[in-house]
Formats: sequence, C-alpha cells, structure tokens
Amino acid sequence: MSVPDHTNTALPENEARTPTAAATPLAPKTAPNWTWVPIRSLAPRHRERIAAHLTALQAGDRYLRFGYPATDAQISKYVDMLDFEHDEVFGIFNRRLELIAMAHLAHPVAAPTLGRPTMSEFGVSVLPHARNRRFGKRLFEHAVLHARNRGVETLFIHALSENRAMLRIARHAGAIVERAGSESEAWLKLPPDTLASHVGELFGHQAAELDYRFKLHARQVSTLLDVVAEVKTSLAKAAHVAGE
Repeated sequence: MSVPDHTNTALPENEARTPTAAATPLAPKTAPNWTWVPIRSLAPRHRERIAAHLTALQAGDRYLRFGYPATDAQISKYVDMLDFEHDEVFGIFNRRLELIAMAHLAHPVAAPTLGRPTMSEFGVSVLPHARNRRFGKRLFEHAVLHARNRGVETLFIHALSENRAMLRIARHAGAIVERAGSESEAWLKLPPDTLASHVGELFGHQAAELDYRFKLHARQVSTLLDVVAEVKTSLAKAAHVAGE
C-alpha cells in the first residue's frame, strides 16, 4: 500500500499494543448544525496547489501530518510521487480557490489476497485558519463513502498518539484504536456499498464540481471588475493631467 502521510516506524518487539476503543461498524452519529461541504476530487493538474497547501503547514503540523518534520523538499517529493491513477486525493477549496483541506486515500498496491479483507489508508491535513469547521471529519466521511463504493472493507489510519484530532475522528466513527508508545493505529470496518451510497457519492461529486465552477466564475468576474476599475482610474488620472 502506498503511504499517504507518514513514515512507518517499526515497533519495539516488547511494546504491546493496547486497544483503546471498541469496534463498531460506522454507527450513525448525530452532528448538530450540519452543513454541506463541497469536496472535490484532485488530479495531477492540482500538484502545485497540493504542494502550496502542505508547505503552508507549520513545523508542528507537518510533524503530525507526516510523522516527521518534513522539509519543503520532502513535501515536494511526496507530491511528485502521488499516484492519482491508483489512489484518491480529495480537497476542499475556499472562495478564493485556495486548497484549505485535503485528504489522501491510498489503496493497496498489490491485488488483495484471497480470503483477506481489502484495506485502504487515510491521511488528512487542514490549514490552521480553516480549522474548527469539521473539515477533517467531512473528508474522513467522504473517504469512507468512496472506499465503500470500491469494495474496501477496512480503513486504516496511522498517526502519532499526540494527534488527538485525527484519533478522535476515528474513534467517533467506531474504529478500533491501538496505541504503541508515540504511535497509534486505527482500523475501521466498513459496511458494504449500497445503491444509496453510490447515489450519494455521485451527487456529492457533481455538486462539488458545480460549486467549484461557480467559485471560478465569481473569481473571474471579480478580477474583470478590478481590471475595469483600474482602467477607469488610469483614464481619470490621464484626463485630469491633460486638463491642467
């Protein structure tokens, strides 16, 4: 499996794993003040924006995201190695079309062994100014839906134990979380896909694309108005000088 957001560190043989949450297959939760968030699938043409998003993370956030204090060069290499044909990368854009949150769903590299469940790995990051809006949770839910519809049976998360926000999302979804010192792993058993799950994903995809086009159009109109205003100002100054 390709690795979305961390470096795997071998665990000491004498360090036992301690389960910290019971398994529940995605029991429905009630989220107050729910609002729809457009989540868009990213493609190779978005590499530059992905790199800008990740390099905007501070040192501490990079440590939580990758499992080590990634440098700009290491982030650039990670972005260059993203396999959009095999894995899935999702993002949330603001009105200025800045990528403020993104997730990487890495699928197994090799074909699943007969009798063994398929498993995909999830990693996420949200810029500081866009936090406390449940974007990480929404990206996780989006990844769950996407994985279910592709026959994935288990979602896996590897995170530093101090990454409480990520582990809280996993626990809230019903994942089994095991801690081994400074690192934790979570496994979430996914329910099978349904007609409703496929319709939900299709609707979400189309709505997100439409939302992005609206934002793009609004930005183009805003840019055009700025240019017109600048031209008017220049003409007014020129007329004033000519009249002197």
